[in-house]
Amino acid sequence: MTPTVVHVASGREWRGGQRQVWLLARELQRGGLTNQVAVTGAGTELAFRLKHEGVRVHQARWTAGLDPRMLLPVLQEIRAGGALLHAHDAHAVTLAGLCSGLTRVPLVATRRVDFHLRHRGLWGRASRIIAISSAVADVLAEDGIRGERIVVVHSGIDLDAARQAEPLGVRERLGLPPEATVACTVGALVPHKDHVTLIHAARRLVSRFPSLHWVIAGEGELRPVLEWLVAELALVGRVHFLGQVAQPLRVIADADLYVMSSREEGLGTSVLDAMARGIPVASTSAGGLPEMLHQGAGVLVPPRNPEALAGAVQRILCDPDLRRSLVERASRVVEEFSAERMAAEVRSVYRSCAPLIDGS
Repeated sequence: MTPTVVHVASGREWRGGQRQVWLLARELQRGGLTNQVAVTGAGTELAFRLKHEGVRVHQARWTAGLDPRMLLPVLQEIRAGGALLHAHDAHAVTLAGLCSGLTRVPLVATRRVDFHLRHRGLWGRASRIIAISSAVADVLAEDGIRGERIVVVHSGIDLDAARQAEPLGVRERLGLPPEATVACTVGALVPHKDHVTLIHAARRLVSRFPSLHWVIAGEGELRPVLEWLVAELALVGRVHFLGQVAQPLRVIADADLYVMSSREEGLGTSVLDAMARGIPVASTSAGGLPEMLHQGAGVLVPPRNPEALAGAVQRILCDPDLRRSLVERASRVVEEFSAERMAAEVRSVYRSCAPLIDGS
């Protein structure tokens, strides 16, 4: 039997985490690590994309987050040669951790958020935990994970795809004039993304920039509340909700600037997409965001501060020299965040836990 990496990822949604699983498996495959299989939900976007890249997929009925039926397919893949489990989300860590305990196959887990662990539980069983930023690593250490088990591997993006993405045409889609200035953000409409701060920042700039429009791509539980707030602040027609977009890169490609309002953020790969595209970024300093936007690659402000975020946007719009400086610096920094680099570093983590994976 060929020693195999068994990826375990819920994949029920198509968000940043699932995109990272796809990019990682794709780059490992292209780099010669073909002995991998992904255990994920049947009929999901993640399963479809992995299969398209030639990655073997074990599809199963994964309908609840913590679905005990997923234990069987994971155990089947271990019996077929699985020599390393890689769990890519919290539910996957529980399921893969149980299988690791039963079979003694080493477990690698990826932590993508800078929230504290509710329970250390099976995270403590992992041979290595990949933190997608130093900010995430610091939180894990505070939660009692031993430092020698934590490895920082920054998330990566497909730099060529970001640079070559065809604009979606949001101005035409929304009936905006061609000269409209578009500030965009991409992300789930959930509390830690803090779109409330973004909307309040938009309100502060209405009179100063009458042609400025804010485009929010993403779906989530807070959409009704956010739409109510937009109406309450008389921003209908200035703040636009696109909902879930199949290719968010195309929204970013339409933007004049990118705005990140998160109060907690593991890293934020949509910011990397904007940087690769040559779009200036105004962002909070939450979580791992400064690790991308340091030394002048973006304008950073404190979280939960609409006044400061509005001020950052105003500076970018009013200062062409600042815009040029941000874009030039970001174009250099983003080269450090390629998907190829990410896959190479993850492969080193695999070797440290299961040398036979690479034929050693």
